[in-house]
Amino acid sequence: MIRKLLVANRGEIARRVFTTCRALGVETVAVHSDADTGAPFAAEADHAVRLPGNAPAETYLRIDLVLDAARKTGADAVHPGYGFLAENAEFAAAVTDAGLTWVGPPARAIAAMGDKLAAKALLAEAGVPMLPTWTDPDEVTDLPVLVKASAGGGGRGMRVVRDAAGLAEAVASARREAAAAFGDGTVFIERYVERGRHVEVQIFGDTHGTVVALGERDCSIQRRHQKIVEEAPAVLSPELRQRLHEAAVAAGRAVDYVGAGTVEFLLASTGEFFFLEMNTRLQVEHPVTEAVTGLDLVRLQLLVAEGEPLPSAATPPADGHAIEVRLCAEDPGQGFRPATGTLHRFAVPGVTASFAPARGLRLDSGVVDGSVVGVHYDSMLAKLIAWAPTRAEAARALAAALARAEFHGVATNRDLLVRVLRSPEFAAAEVDTGFLERHREVFAPLLPAGRLPLAALAAALASAADRRASAPVLAGLPSGWRNVPAFPQVTRYAGPEGEVEVRYRLDRRGTLAEWSTTSAALHDAGSGPAERIGAADAGPATPAGPGGAGPADAAGASRPPAVTLVEAAPDRVVLDVAGVRRGFRVHRVGSEVFVDGPDGAASLIELPRFPLPTAELAAGSLLAPLPGAVARVHVEVGQRVAAGELLLTLEAMKLEHPVLAPTDGVVAELPVPAGGQVDTGAVLALVNPEEDPR
Repeated sequence: MIRKLLVANRGEIARRVFTTCRALGVETVAVHSDADTGAPFAAEADHAVRLPGNAPAETYLRIDLVLDAARKTGADAVHPGYGFLAENAEFAAAVTDAGLTWVGPPARAIAAMGDKLAAKALLAEAGVPMLPTWTDPDEVTDLPVLVKASAGGGGRGMRVVRDAAGLAEAVASARREAAAAFGDGTVFIERYVERGRHVEVQIFGDTHGTVVALGERDCSIQRRHQKIVEEAPAVLSPELRQRLHEAAVAAGRAVDYVGAGTVEFLLASTGEFFFLEMNTRLQVEHPVTEAVTGLDLVRLQLLVAEGEPLPSAATPPADGHAIEVRLCAEDPGQGFRPATGTLHRFAVPGVTASFAPARGLRLDSGVVDGSVVGVHYDSMLAKLIAWAPTRAEAARALAAALARAEFHGVATNRDLLVRVLRSPEFAAAEVDTGFLERHREVFAPLLPAGRLPLAALAAALASAADRRASAPVLAGLPSGWRNVPAFPQVTRYAGPEGEVEVRYRLDRRGTLAEWSTTSAALHDAGSGPAERIGAADAGPATPAGPGGAGPADAAGASRPPAVTLVEAAPDRVVLDVAGVRRGFRVHRVGSEVFVDGPDGAASLIELPRFPLPTAELAAGSLLAPLPGAVARVHVEVGQRVAAGELLLTLEAMKLEHPVLAPTDGVVAELPVPAGGQVDTGAVLALVNPEEDPR
């Protein structure tokens, strides 16, 4: 039996495996990079071994260092998690050659399925349907196509190509990204199926020759070819479900599969389905299968690795419905580029379990309050899973929990996930891999621009309450109080779309006597010059006029309903808006203010009253959106470029980020050479715009 297990991975999957190990009485060993020294998974393990460095190539991908850690700690088994070395046949063989128990399929099965080209040929002989496939771009006869990495998954190295002229560059770019992520730049090309559904079957095999299907998952909603919403069971006819399960089991038997694996298929609108790939590991989305089957898949992995047969009840029918979302550190304001920073608060209400099969709401997170999100690893922070008797109930519960959650300090894709779950098309199960391309409305933030002034007012009132509470004398007086009427208090914030200025005055009773805001963002959106929002007397003696709205202000904009201050504390503000009470949770960290309200969340930065002068950037400067390395520079100083032309490529979080010319012009500066490291905000290039000859 396994006594001490080393998990050759990090983040939430390491914590997930550790949870089952604790329940089974198995000691745990973590390996961690320097960047992960203080990470939760390293702290939760019984033993932890440092892997010097930060980049995956020098830490988590070093087979020799991982095996040395097993020897140092006396571990007798290794679990690979997912990603990194999980589908590396050489690693699996090295573990067994070292006399350790490998918690995964045999190296020969990993090798057979790890080479996706060879896997397609092998499984085609077993009768599994395949898409047309090419290895030479010059031989492609059918567009559009999808360029894919042969040695990995997770969307790395994938490119959709609709124009033959862009195929060569797409293949070259995919090869670079695949080599960086998996150490193997081999790619292939297959026909791209428009509006296809991505449905995968969870299989499990044991050393006694049994291979079973444990249900399927629909993972169709993807962005950049990476899954962000997964659910089980998929909405399928019983006949199609049976055919998919039979094909998946046939694939497993073709390679004498042992352990947890996933066979992925693409379902066409015609009802046809085609093999995509087989993942020889536990999947990120395994919790939805656990939720509807009640099985602990990690426990099954350990039992099978110990030589036990699969339990006779290992194929229970699906009960209820489960949906999972992947919460990622991504900045919606920067095209969902990976985001970095410190998570000042990470809280999800109503969670009933973590890292173990459960009904209700489950959270599997790699981070906690205070975690630092860097550039070295994948951007996924956590997975949130909801189980309910029906699909509609699961979607509603999951969306509500996400909307009420507090994620402070690092931008996330939370709003996108909530809007997807609440969309009519998702409710009708009208999903496919092109869902996000067709429904751009789901990319809108939850907090409407018109509600930002209320969030800014709540932030200002909470800050005032905090200052009064900490005042050495006369703490009971309202902030800014004078014996005679005076100018209002003014607080300025940097918001998601520009600067927001809040003006307010409290009377001697602490009542909000007047307030107004000026928002550059609303002005830019076409609301008039420097529109003042809410410049209305909120006192009870002031009539609001018909419908609760005051007269138009000087800019010609109609004032919103009057606002009454009900309660103001450093961490909570309650406002009465036109007779409806609205509560705002406020969290301040230095100059950053995070406001969570009934309409959505806002992240604001309080600006100094008397800002210091700063150097102005030259017009045409292109700044790094996040820390990373300049992978390639495609132009030279003095070169004439057109708007949208590729200038250089920034590599961060295992992805390539193109930097494009903002306008027609001439490249004046390229201060960072290829291979150079940059921080957020560093100048990458300067393009002098061409003057209009007219």
